[in-house]
Amino acid sequence: MSPWQTLRTPVRWMILATVGILALSLLEFLTDNHGLTTEGQAGAMLRWAAPIMLAGLGGLFAERAGVVNIGLDGMMILGMWAGAWGTINYGPWAGVAIGVCGGALGALVHAIATVSFGVDQIISGVAILIAAPAVTRYLSLEIFDDYDGGSITQSPRLDSAGEFTFPFLAGGDLFGWQTPDMLGWFNERNWFAISDLTEVGRGLTADLSIFTVVAYGLVPVISFVIWRTRFGLRVRICGEHPTAGESQGINIYLYKYAAVLLSGALAGFGGAFIATPKMGGIYLEGSTNSMGFIGLSALIVGNWRPAGVMAGALLFGFPRALGLRDVGEVNSTHLLLLVAGLALLAVSASNAQRKNWVDTALSGAIGAASLVWYFTSDSVPDWFVDILPFLTVLLVLTFYSQKLRMPATAGQPYIKGET
Repeated sequence: MSPWQTLRTPVRWMILATVGILALSLLEFLTDNHGLTTEGQAGAMLRWAAPIMLAGLGGLFAERAGVVNIGLDGMMILGMWAGAWGTINYGPWAGVAIGVCGGALGALVHAIATVSFGVDQIISGVAILIAAPAVTRYLSLEIFDDYDGGSITQSPRLDSAGEFTFPFLAGGDLFGWQTPDMLGWFNERNWFAISDLTEVGRGLTADLSIFTVVAYGLVPVISFVIWRTRFGLRVRICGEHPTAGESQGINIYLYKYAAVLLSGALAGFGGAFIATPKMGGIYLEGSTNSMGFIGLSALIVGNWRPAGVMAGALLFGFPRALGLRDVGEVNSTHLLLLVAGLALLAVSASNAQRKNWVDTALSGAIGAASLVWYFTSDSVPDWFVDILPFLTVLLVLTFYSQKLRMPATAGQPYIKGET
């Protein structure tokens, strides 16, 4: 076993993240384009990745139990509407809780259809995707249209639950004492690479929505539940070998129901998150922007693991946030072509080392095309950022599909007593 493989997974993630930021810092220095590692970009990435991650974590629970849930985007829509209604009437915390319940309600329909009645899981998910926008539009007409500032397509403005800044790291408050801003101190020194690292770190720790902290705090909790608890073990048995679980006296239907309901609850949280002030502060029809589908993409890229889902969501949130913030003469989105081209050439070299010549040629060709596009253009079209998440999934499936393993019975109906 190599020294790298002996490191714990969180340590490896931190090392990879540090190396990635340093590489971006070097590219910024060479191209005189300093939009990729700013504090604002890091904070925006964290915000935009959060609902994607929550949807992906929801898909994780469902698929670990053997139920494919492509209705996540519809459950996010239900959660967003319910969260906005709850915030208007009962405050931000109650609003998010009601949003969670809204997503879980959509998941209950999916669970009844797929687990109890054996309906095709794709058909059930598509039905929820179609029904959710219609239901929320009707509810908006009946309820939001009567509110000041509301209409059939939007809610009034929503209140914030507050912000949080980490003490010592970013100078947050600790029981009334304003702690030192360690990352800010390094950032002000303007040291090459180090200041970029600390500026990104400050974007990840300063002026965060309370719900952002809660969302990312769920990742280690879910990881513990999935891998270290009896409940998580039984959920995984449902997705890997339900008949073996049944022979051991496990109520497979019960755990499938629980997993699908958790799936919808997390998607509902993601939907309610989209309506919070840091993300816009309003329920607006269509504002999920297919984040439920991108969450499923993060699930695939993350290999059905909580930390992997978070990493995939951050990977997808980065260009989306960059595209929204990319204004003026500095076209940082264009620099992503250079980043993608160099990354694909590195993939090509890795494949060549393993003597996988087909993948070597394919990744090298795509990487070279990205570099040619970068050096022969000054900007990228608006749709480039929108397709990046799905393009990333295609590349991962193309070059690393042998390392991905979905639960064995995901998508397959289960009938008690059958083998």
